[in-house]
Amino acid sequence: MQDLELNDEQIMIRDMAREFARHEIAPHAQAWEKAAWIDDAVVRQMGELGLLGMVVPDSHGGSYTDYVAYALAVEEISAADGATGALMSIHNSVGCGPLLAHGNTQQQQAWLARLASGEVIGCFCLTEPQAGSEAHNLRTRAEQVGDQWVLNGAKQFVSNARRAGLAIVFAVTDPALGKKGLSAFLVPTDTPGFCVERSEHKMGIRASDTCAVSLTDCRIPAANLLGERGKGLAIALSNLEGGRIGIAAQALGIARAAFEAALGYARERVQFGKPINEHQSIANLLADMQVQVNAARLLILHAARLRSAGRPCLSEASQAKLFASEMAERVCSMAIQVHGGYGYLEDYPVERYYRDARITQIYEGSSEIQRLLIARELKHYAL
Repeated sequence: MQDLELNDEQIMIRDMAREFARHEIAPHAQAWEKAAWIDDAVVRQMGELGLLGMVVPDSHGGSYTDYVAYALAVEEISAADGATGALMSIHNSVGCGPLLAHGNTQQQQAWLARLASGEVIGCFCLTEPQAGSEAHNLRTRAEQVGDQWVLNGAKQFVSNARRAGLAIVFAVTDPALGKKGLSAFLVPTDTPGFCVERSEHKMGIRASDTCAVSLTDCRIPAANLLGERGKGLAIALSNLEGGRIGIAAQALGIARAAFEAALGYARERVQFGKPINEHQSIANLLADMQVQVNAARLLILHAARLRSAGRPCLSEASQAKLFASEMAERVCSMAIQVHGGYGYLEDYPVERYYRDARITQIYEGSSEIQRLLIARELKHYAL
């Protein structure tokens, strides 16, 4: 789909991200997966190109144009490597986003330009071993002692944790207030007591570091409270639209890569005297794959345009994320089927695409949560 009513700037950003992804990321994706690490030099290049500050305005050192350009760029990076797309999306959405929306002037001046340039990578410490989508059920505590906050607790599934220089940590400040007793904090990761315990061994996006984190008598200045005390849950939930657009675009990129790999293979693989894409059964698979990829892109761009215009789009972002993530698994499975037995081997990238795609149905709100939110918004649907 070439004509998506994109403006010149959106096309330029998409094409820049595509060229960079194809030349600097795709050739190394398999090696990075085996090393469980994305090359530091490439992350620095992403910062120099503005890919790590795409939700941050120029006034704060970022490269923001709109969410359409952002979604297109995430798709291109993810088509080259789902793990690098995860780093980019998570850093932009929940690394930069909460600080941009809720940070005070001093906090923004101290951190936003460094985050946008990639000098500092951000991570988001919300999930705990016993609390995932139930974000208000946290056990991490923050106690105010003089002019400091003292944090104690454990976090789970923290993306970018080993690479991060700044963590946004959510902790209970007023246990008696329930969900109104949760607050957010800016924690430099070199703070004594902040410890990355281990990197998880994952099914997919293995080059994206996902870690458990502990906080033991972790002391930070009182000025590191992000937003108002007791507003932590609102801060955690406030960036759902942008975050889900980003993960939807990641899923789309992975699915598109799988489709293109299957199409290329089907044109070259000869069975019964002709390329297999000329056999109706394979042609039908390829047709279904293209339809699903294109449909996901339209949902994502619709949500991105609403977000760019400052209009509410929680349901639209959830629809895009739900459809794109479930579509990605289907399309990647079809791509393996087109490859036959070869699709099951590490020699071909489609088995990696399949593994990478699976997480997109889980993080940034599971498919079950997306359906819950979409159904809840139906009360506003005009018949």
